Amino acid sequence: MAKAAAKSTTKTEAKKPRAPRAKASTISIEAMSEEALGKLRELGIEDQLQRDLQWCLGSYRADRNPEGLYSNARKALDVFKTEKEKKTKGVTAKLIGDLEKVIQER
Repeated sequence: MAKAAAKSTTKTEAKKPRAPRAKASTISIEAMSEEALGKLRELGIEDQLQRDLQWCLGSYRADRNPEGLYSNARKALDVFKTEKEKKTKGVTAKLIGDLEKVIQER
């Protein structure tokens, strides 16, 4: 007795709506602090602010308390605005805008 070929039926599942994704442009305070630190080092200015940012980044990674990062990001923003007025090469409007955005999101 031969077996009949089984008929395969494919059911189409109803598509589920996807959850909205987080915007890719969202920048964390940690990432912006690292960028600000890198730019300060590149320009060779504000040694104390560089040390403070570096210390606060380590502290943030240990306890996830962003208070120090926000405080130093505000200081870095003021420094970058001053440097932008002096037309220092490397200080871009995007850098300043991103820092302002991160600080305001808080």
